Amino acid sequence: MHKIGLIAGGGGLGPTLARHCLAVGRPLFVIRLKGFAPSELDEFEGEDVGLAELGKGFRALRRAGCQAVCFAGKIDRPDMRHLKPDRRGLAALPGALMAARRGDDALLSFLIGEFEKEGFVIEGPQQVMGELVLSRGPQGRHAPSAENLADVLRALEVARAIGRLDVGQAVVCCDGLILAVEAQEGTDAMLRRVASLPSTIRGDPGSPRGALAKACKPGQELRIDLPTIGPETIQSAANAGLAGVAGEDGHALIVNREATVALADALGLFIFGATAGKR
Repeated sequence: MHKIGLIAGGGGLGPTLARHCLAVGRPLFVIRLKGFAPSELDEFEGEDVGLAELGKGFRALRRAGCQAVCFAGKIDRPDMRHLKPDRRGLAALPGALMAARRGDDALLSFLIGEFEKEGFVIEGPQQVMGELVLSRGPQGRHAPSAENLADVLRALEVARAIGRLDVGQAVVCCDGLILAVEAQEGTDAMLRRVASLPSTIRGDPGSPRGALAKACKPGQELRIDLPTIGPETIQSAANAGLAGVAGEDGHALIVNREATVALADALGLFIFGATAGKR
């Protein structure tokens, strides 16, 4: 079993994968991205590395004996003007800037290419930990009603449409009306925006309506940035008065599955895996 280098951003995916590797006996080294990686990862063997310090990161991974790497966690798009690249990062910067102009997926694909040039095998989080993958159907005690399912399918249709333009991955729909689409603010900020909308067009915690749906961008690189559902997603959806959260089966991840499903069950929300669309 190859030692894995975990490139850890924010959120719960990095700690979930690190604990899994520890449990199954897979050797692990964590590149903790400065300003993003949670303190939970401090206990694991690793090194703190800046976003543009590619050379430092590559050297640390080689010293640790890593042959494969996995990208895990959220990274807000940086202000390129304020990055402090090392020599290897400086060499990659023009290509990164050109890719960034084409969208987030192009930037992430460029980053994967830089690691592959250095000889590292890229593993998606779902390859490292298969249990993360969202399966088809309800994941907990609650299932979507016919009205909820119609909102899920409408939201997924729109999510795939904005994905083709590399805008975002998530959409909220209530009674057939699109309430919000995700852009650079991220899912939780989008849901806070939904919570501020008039109650006449959305549900509330006492009478939930509508759904959040997340979908991969058509043609997306599936080894990085898969849509994720975690406890924060569920709590934010509940605060926004939604009836549940959905993703595409096999193309979304549930982070900290036991806690996420338990929270959804307690709050009365569904988590649903819908049939994946054509890629």
